[in-house]
Amino acid sequence: MLEKGLVQIYTGDGKGKTTAAFGLALRAAGRGNRVLVYQFLKPPSLDLGERLALQSTAEIRIEAMEEDWDMAVSFKDKEAVERTRIAIREALAKLTEAAQKRSYDVLILDEIVYCLGHGLASLEDVRRLIERRDPAVEIVLTGRDAPVELVELADLVTEMKKIKHPFDKGIGARRGIDY
Repeated sequence: MLEKGLVQIYTGDGKGKTTAAFGLALRAAGRGNRVLVYQFLKPPSLDLGERLALQSTAEIRIEAMEEDWDMAVSFKDKEAVERTRIAIREALAKLTEAAQKRSYDVLILDEIVYCLGHGLASLEDVRRLIERRDPAVEIVLTGRDAPVELVELADLVTEMKKIKHPFDKGIGARRGIDY
């Protein structure tokens, strides 16, 4: 169990933010910590390898926002954007309560940074979660475009920088490697 929880951010345009967070989840669970991974913008209907791998790990719970989201089209749909904002606000309220009660030792909010950077989540809601958490709860936030105000709240910030990516050559996401 952790004595002092910190706030970590994995951000940037490079690959590996979610992968790093899941690696931390495995490490924490291996040491007996209770871990909750909450995935924003990645509904349960998405077939993700990381979820499949961790379903049998008792110390790690994975939840996902139910609201459907398609990165290619959802921003163009005002109703989808508003439904998603509401769902994110409600999820953050529940996560804040879990952090206050120390229901988990580690809370990973996958893609919440992206949600902040694109106006789907409120910085105040995330700040409230950070400030109201039990002091021993570790918070890990992932996603591109971390706002400066969020970076200031963190204890550790890692930026994944893209140098070269297969997508640039037209190579699509590969099952088992990218999802």
